[in-house]
Amino acid sequence: MKQGIHLSIVWAIVSLQGTLVSANTQAIDDGRIQEIAAMLPASPTGLGRPISDRQAWGRFRRMPLYREVLKQAEGLLGKEIPDLPDELYLEFSRTGNRTGYQRPYQQRGVRMKWLALAECLENRGRFLPDLNAVIRSFCQMRTWVYPAHDRDLVNFKGEQIDIDLFSSQLASELATINYILGDRLDEDVRRLISENIRTRILVPFEDMANRKRPQNFWFSITNNWNAVCLARVTIAALTMLDSPSERAFYIAAAEHYSKNFLRGFTEDGYCTEGIGYWIYGFGHYALLAETISQATSGGVELLDLPNALRPARYGFEIEIMEGLYPPFSDCGLTASPMPLMMDYLSRRLGFGYAKWEKARARKIDTTLCLCYFSMFYFNNTASSRPAAENPILGLEPRTWFDQAGVLICRPGTSESCRLGVALKGGHNDEHHNHNDVGSYVVAVGKEILLIDPGTEQYTARTFSAQRYESNLLNSYGHPVPVVAGKLQQTGREARGRVVHTEFTDDVDTITFDLSSAYDVPELKKLERTFVYSREGNGSLIVIDEVAFSEEQSFETALITTQRHELLDDGSIRISGKRESARINIIVEGSNYDIQAETIEEDVRNPSRPTRLGIRLARPVTQAKVTVQVVP
Repeated sequence: MKQGIHLSIVWAIVSLQGTLVSANTQAIDDGRIQEIAAMLPASPTGLGRPISDRQAWGRFRRMPLYREVLKQAEGLLGKEIPDLPDELYLEFSRTGNRTGYQRPYQQRGVRMKWLALAECLENRGRFLPDLNAVIRSFCQMRTWVYPAHDRDLVNFKGEQIDIDLFSSQLASELATINYILGDRLDEDVRRLISENIRTRILVPFEDMANRKRPQNFWFSITNNWNAVCLARVTIAALTMLDSPSERAFYIAAAEHYSKNFLRGFTEDGYCTEGIGYWIYGFGHYALLAETISQATSGGVELLDLPNALRPARYGFEIEIMEGLYPPFSDCGLTASPMPLMMDYLSRRLGFGYAKWEKARARKIDTTLCLCYFSMFYFNNTASSRPAAENPILGLEPRTWFDQAGVLICRPGTSESCRLGVALKGGHNDEHHNHNDVGSYVVAVGKEILLIDPGTEQYTARTFSAQRYESNLLNSYGHPVPVVAGKLQQTGREARGRVVHTEFTDDVDTITFDLSSAYDVPELKKLERTFVYSREGNGSLIVIDEVAFSEEQSFETALITTQRHELLDDGSIRISGKRESARINIIVEGSNYDIQAETIEEDVRNPSRPTRLGIRLARPVTQAKVTVQVVP
């Protein structure tokens, strides 16, 4: 395999990881580099404040954060640094297991964060020896690239240096520590940080951006990888490089290539990667934008680009009900936005979402990495902005992502309705794709009772040609039909085509044609109609109408992680911790039975989902299946 392209080949063959685009492949404009260089200060700066600024750091001493950080860091003093032997790195290439290596790698990073924060807060030097030691351990590693992103082991063998999500993140964290702590670190450690960031990150990036070697795939991809890697590389460069022209090159490159990330959203701002990866991907785009804004004193503002505003709203608009979000794509069932990022975006862009614009005053979030901590808890471009004159106090009755084919229905002003839903058309070639055209999620009160199953534990299979062997990722694990014994096919042509919409104050109705998702020659019609009502306690009706040229089998399904009970009248009760729903089923064209089955896949969530299959007892030429959900 040729050097420089192995990452792109490994990932581009799997459609779920994003679309490679042909735009933005020309060289970085020299004139733009010089324009940006004129905006930059003579010396490099980073996010946050140096440890010498005791006024900035001293204010934390009165907060619970101070005691929590010191407690965590004190517990690490004198403890062994998590080991990362070669055998552990090679485990992925042998078994496909990712967590064996990634867990201690991440533990090293968390250790470094606690020790650095504790030293900045206390300012007595007692955490520095252990901090120096963990930094040295990172600098002694063969490679900073994760094994899952080095399938051919060219980084492990030293044949090539690529940049991935985690090598770039590590570089930005080390650069931030170097900026904040400065000469408090041992001299050899500061030299190691500089040498390793240049060798492992800056030189490879410059060579790829200048076309001296083939680019890693994330330069051109349209998903989270692009924003994350660009943000982290740029932070490292702006914090470590002395020359304004050199720093300007990285800003110009980030400005240039991050346009690809924005192309990954539909025109209505929908993120097909789901809420979890929006937090990760767009969160890093915001981190990149803030870093560049501060460095250029507002001369370059990536968040003010017109095609950044709709994606910035996604996290606000995808919410079903208070704190509940659909786990479409590779998301956990409880994935939700980072409050501090929501506060930042709402203030920075003037959205005026009142419930989020208090996050900065809440308890300090100690799960943050150093870069985010430095961005949020020191002055930034949003912190001094006044609250909106006309704040948004509640959720709208609906959000219709018409380009993506995703509808969120909420109670709106109804005082009695307790049910909200997320309804998905889409297609089966999305970022982090699941074959899930026609999927839906039902929330009652503060619980999601009927689910899209979310993601599995990542292994080598997850991002390979065998991805859809997983019943969490193929359509069997989703609340969609099985047609003539066949699951949904993969590809952009398998989509939910919108046939009809009607939205009123009380009822929202949408019909999708799902027939293209199934490779069944006998299939003449397959339409799924959702009818959401805000009347009373609320309800959702799901109607599947199917027709064949000759008799075929048909079934649909409900997916839940909650307790279920088949009642004497043929209905189903789904019970959560506090809420429950009743499912009424009417089938025209055949008798049916209900078969409960645990989806036996390695899930990230506390329990495996249950698939309640609604199976027609005999083959049919046409049938109508109606499922009604009421609290």
